[in-house]
Amino acid sequence: MNMDDLKYKIGIGLIPGIGDILAKKLISYCGGVEAVFREKKTALLKIPNVGETLADAVVNHDVLAKAEKETDFIFRHRINYSFYLDDDYPARLKNCPDSPVIFFYKGDVDFEHPKIVSIVGTRQATQYGKDLCNRLVDDLCQRNHNPIIISGLAFGIDICAHRAALRNSLPTIAVLGHGMSQIYPAAHAATAREIIGHGALLTEFLSDSPIDKNNFVRRNRLIAGLSDLTIVVESRIRGGALITADIANSYNRDVFAFPGRVTDACSAGCNWLVRTNKANLLQSVEDIEYLMGWDNEPKAPVQQELFPEISAEEESILKILKENGETAIDNLGIALQMPVNKVSTLLLNLEFSGLVHSLPGKVYKVV
Repeated sequence: MNMDDLKYKIGIGLIPGIGDILAKKLISYCGGVEAVFREKKTALLKIPNVGETLADAVVNHDVLAKAEKETDFIFRHRINYSFYLDDDYPARLKNCPDSPVIFFYKGDVDFEHPKIVSIVGTRQATQYGKDLCNRLVDDLCQRNHNPIIISGLAFGIDICAHRAALRNSLPTIAVLGHGMSQIYPAAHAATAREIIGHGALLTEFLSDSPIDKNNFVRRNRLIAGLSDLTIVVESRIRGGALITADIANSYNRDVFAFPGRVTDACSAGCNWLVRTNKANLLQSVEDIEYLMGWDNEPKAPVQQELFPEISAEEESILKILKENGETAIDNLGIALQMPVNKVSTLLLNLEFSGLVHSLPGKVYKVV
């Protein structure tokens, strides 16, 4: 870890008036992050969206002292970082135009894990919402999907999701709306320490960043951007969870929402997401498997001896399918000299037993 190099990577984001998008543009124009600070004002003024005030802020180098102080903090506390041009920057975030130039994390996590799921919701979660959250994480684990679970460490659904992940020995990432020098809310400090050993605490904010409402809104794009799908468990008609869902949609990521009773304020946001086609209706983990294509993953072959109780007629169907491969239901009826409706019933029983698989066009094959 190069301290001098890191100083410039942090400093670019501290320049007043520069956001993540413009910072990346400056780095591109100048040929590197350190080159931005070495560029002359006249050259900076030729860059689109860079005016006198911004150019002066860049050439003054006032931010580098603060960046150096932050670098010392990172080294002292053994905090990792990821810069958007580095090889280890998460591929999912690279597809987000407003992703942070740099972020920091404490812990060990695989950002390229094949399945990463964000779970968000209201801070005033009901027991219904907590039960849904716990059941969902339990089912994802029991069905061997074993995703990384991302949330925001807040009260309600967030902390429920983190603790459900830890209980199932799943890695989990808590995205913070403040720097690493503190944990908010303080009541979740013990869980945060446990997360470091089974995932990571992650933030784009410097260590001395204050607890500010706008920072929590801003961090929502990281929760959405780091994951393949965002699940809203419970949300009021306004709230951070809906902001996260909206950002996920803007990134072309899948969004799911659990429905609730129309009279429940904590489900109003979820019901609105589904009603306006901004989220897929989520009732069970099977909905995620179907829409994400997770149910099409290779499965261990089914041993037929586990299902010995099949009739002679079902055995005849299996014999034909083994000999001929994929076969239409009409051809099965002809071969067996049996009405199609009866063949259909036998095939359904075989499907339930996991011995045959239906294909489009009423065609069947042996599993």
